[in-house]
Amino acid sequence: MFTDTHCHLADPAFRHDLPDILQTARHAGVSGIIVPSASPDDWQTVLDGQKQPMIRAAAVGIHPWYLHTQYAGCFDDLAHLLAQHPRAWVGEIGLDFHEKSPFAAQREQQIQCFETQLDLAQQFRRPVILHSLKATDAIVQSLRRTGFSQGGIAHAFSGSPEEAQRLIRHGFLIGLGNLLLQPAAKKVRRLAGSLHINHIVLETDSPFGLKAQRNTPANLLPIAQEVARIRQIPLPKLALACEQNLQRLLHRGESGVNPP
Repeated sequence: MFTDTHCHLADPAFRHDLPDILQTARHAGVSGIIVPSASPDDWQTVLDGQKQPMIRAAAVGIHPWYLHTQYAGCFDDLAHLLAQHPRAWVGEIGLDFHEKSPFAAQREQQIQCFETQLDLAQQFRRPVILHSLKATDAIVQSLRRTGFSQGGIAHAFSGSPEEAQRLIRHGFLIGLGNLLLQPAAKKVRRLAGSLHINHIVLETDSPFGLKAQRNTPANLLPIAQEVARIRQIPLPKLALACEQNLQRLLHRGESGVNPP
């Protein structure tokens, strides 16, 4: 059994059939899901979803594509939610310098938003779900500037093994997902084969990640099978390693504190 470590269950794409989606995922070997938010608009929905037995962690934060959703006092509200929900993580947060990012030109604004949320995650001792695209150098600089030490998951990471190691040294697991299944994604397959098994988790990024159709957490199995094939290990060995890796982070998240 596997955990889908990145699935946007609060997305409107799942509004009408979520129970069926979860049941199908269970039948496909998915025992748990981590649910990130994208903006203040879905924070409460994501947190309310923690009542679902399959939800192993929920994360609240502002995605770098949603900088426009910031408002006066939004980070105070984020701190309040973290205080109210001691098991909540922070995410999806990060930097996106890809040319197709809607805020690619606003790098300083992205960095300011990211570092403010890193400060909160450090203050409350919560892991983060990290979005990093064409931005590893800047992300590492932000991690150093803020002194962030709680770790997390580098979601759908597509950088080089050397870039992955820089994040691993800061306590991050590397999330592998749908990109592995694309024939041209040789770089990501090399990454999946080169990482130590203790640093890997799997994800679907549902409902995104598939062309012309909705992705769901049930699609985690083909990703797991591809990683096992690349690494030439049995699927149960991969499942056990991913679970042990995730347990380390979950324990850290559950030991989060509420500052006075």
